[in-house]
Amino acid sequence: MIIEAHRWLMTAINTPLERATFQATPGAGEVVVAVAGCGVCHTDLGYFYDGVRTNQPLPLALGHEISGRVVAAGAGAEAWMGKAVIVPAVLPCGECDLCRRGLGTICRAQKMPGNDIQGGFASHIVVPGRGLCEVDEARLAKAGLTLAEVSIVADALTTPYQAVRRAGVKPGSLAVVIGAGGVGGYCVQIASASGAKVVAIDVDDAKLAAVAQHGAALTLNSRQLDARGIKAAITEFAKKNGLPTTEWFIFECSGTAPGQLTAFGLLVHGATLSVVGFTMDKIEVRLSNLMAFDARAIGNWGCPPESYPAALDLVLDGKVQIKPFVETHPLDDINRVFDAVHHRQIRKRAVLVPA
Repeated sequence: MIIEAHRWLMTAINTPLERATFQATPGAGEVVVAVAGCGVCHTDLGYFYDGVRTNQPLPLALGHEISGRVVAAGAGAEAWMGKAVIVPAVLPCGECDLCRRGLGTICRAQKMPGNDIQGGFASHIVVPGRGLCEVDEARLAKAGLTLAEVSIVADALTTPYQAVRRAGVKPGSLAVVIGAGGVGGYCVQIASASGAKVVAIDVDDAKLAAVAQHGAALTLNSRQLDARGIKAAITEFAKKNGLPTTEWFIFECSGTAPGQLTAFGLLVHGATLSVVGFTMDKIEVRLSNLMAFDARAIGNWGCPPESYPAALDLVLDGKVQIKPFVETHPLDDINRVFDAVHHRQIRKRAVLVPA
């Protein structure tokens, strides 16, 4: 089936996104998804404003937090027809040696919408059928959510879900999340749902107040404390609450140089530092601290598609709330929304919805 569709293309850095018409045609193993919603991620802003390179040359439609409905399918993908789905932000090939060994997040043939292939700021998108996450629409309605709203599960929620899972957070753990907006806010909720007591650190009191209602047992504004003061406050909190003063789980979600310095400065014996946010900025650290504290540092790139259903269950079961942190906007307002998110005038996760 050939579908006439529309996408908003990035043609150059920091120039308005342009609308273009294209034909959405699935090949073998592919599907066409009519986009219900696509979240605006910090990564999209990096491509658009900061010169972060996309793997596919421009022009390119950005957007990798996608939900929608399958409206056409190529040979071998017919079983997806008509289903509501979330498109994983990173789609491994599923066939290479890395994929066969469970290392799909580093698959060298992976496809990321809005980076390797055309993205979700469009009316339709063509993606591999392999790895899609089906959405149970009855449970979705019962949870009071729309298909557009759960688009953010594709990255903002599954990326910290993968980070928390890989780090090994368990009941009784102490988790520290640096950066309490967007990805970090969901990291707080997921770590709390995993049984940890969570400390949230940010520079924005409004964000800290929000996560205090959704999983954070302690909030700290890093503009009011220096590095030693932050570590001392967390240590005191741990001692008062019978939590470990070693083996902290530290999640850097701010994607800023100061946030990364804060995270590294919080290393304790046996700590796990998970780098979740991205920045082009560089920092200077004493790497030997990892050795001295017998600590470990983990990078986190996306989330394996096979883990999406469990992450979505957290939302549909009400253990992680997304409704208070999402707002929808018409896709045709994309240039205004990008500018507003870039200037922090939109404080929730913006989801763009095609007409």
